[in-house]
Amino acid sequence: MKRLTALLLLALFSMGILTACNTVAGAGKDVQKAGEKVEQKAEEVRDGK
Repeated sequence: MKRLTALLLLALFSMGILTACNTVAGAGKDVQKAGEKVEQKAEEVRDGK
């Protein structure tokens, strides 16, 4: 039962990842946007905003 649950969760997670990104290029863009947001927040903290 635990194995079945783990496999179902893995399948659902994988489907979410695949539909969200569609391609490796899409995944790269997602990671790049996330990095830009982190950089922006870090600069705001550095500047005391």
